[in-house]
Amino acid sequence: MNPFRNLPLLLAAALLGLAACGSEGNGTSAGKLRIAVIPKGTTHEFWKAVHAGAEAAARAHGAEVIWKGPLKEDDRAAQIKVVEDFIARGVDGIVLMPLDNRALVPVAKEAAGQGIPVMIADSDLDWDGRVSFVATDNYHGGELAAEALGELLGGQGTALVMRYLEGSASTMAREAGFLDKLAADFPGVEIVSSNQYAGATTESAYSTAENLLQNFGEVSGIFCPNESSAFGMLRALQDSGRAGEARFVGFDSSPKLLEGLRARQIDALILQNPVAMGRLAVEAMVEHLGGGAVEQRIDTGATVATPANLDSAEIAALLSPDLSILGE
Repeated sequence: MNPFRNLPLLLAAALLGLAACGSEGNGTSAGKLRIAVIPKGTTHEFWKAVHAGAEAAARAHGAEVIWKGPLKEDDRAAQIKVVEDFIARGVDGIVLMPLDNRALVPVAKEAAGQGIPVMIADSDLDWDGRVSFVATDNYHGGELAAEALGELLGGQGTALVMRYLEGSASTMAREAGFLDKLAADFPGVEIVSSNQYAGATTESAYSTAENLLQNFGEVSGIFCPNESSAFGMLRALQDSGRAGEARFVGFDSSPKLLEGLRARQIDALILQNPVAMGRLAVEAMVEHLGGGAVEQRIDTGATVATPANLDSAEIAALLSPDLSILGE
């Protein structure tokens, strides 16, 4: 009997087995769920914290997070391309933080049509096919900012809002919450400007802030609805020698914004919990892929940080999240 007679068949079977393990179908060679997490951008500190939370959840549940997003937070075409690439790769699920509440709808529908469930996080999408929406209550966050600024001003004075970016649902909700609450509870505070946009980068925010400060030099209070707009405004105030003069409320945190808060050049920061956002979004996707029920809306909370409370354990953890899981 020839012991090598069946060797070609055995080799073919082995090669087929290896090909199946390396395929782009659902799961990986180790049987892990592959979850694509697509942020609005990858440069701001906020997204690094979201990434840390997502990675922690993936490791805890034996899943794999594939993290990829556009460099700039106004590059809708790049984010759409990222989603399309993950659809082609056949990931098990997508956690999407859409740059635009409408522009990302077609590609989200495409993913769902291919059998890939889509979780929306951070900023909402005008689409009812999502698994869930995991985010801060951004309108309430804007209300918290209005309460903080209104009290700082004693209910009197002038204020301006430097908006972030048209089409960004999360910041639009913050701006609306701020303006509505200020008008309702602090009618003695006059809004002198609320139609100028910072744009997607710190540089564009700085330019807009410079123009606003030149046009409204005696303004009493300022609100900026995200990290990059707040930092652009802080730089413009510092460079004009006016930091600390107007009461200033921002949103989100970074080392530079924390420095501004400690120096009392920023009076309050409305803090989200980006680590929890990333963690809860991935946990909910794992639960859904396992056949479990997931709440349609998961609120990740908002907190007000001030110079008086920034060294408390709760606020310190939000201001300086642990990113060591990312190797930073």
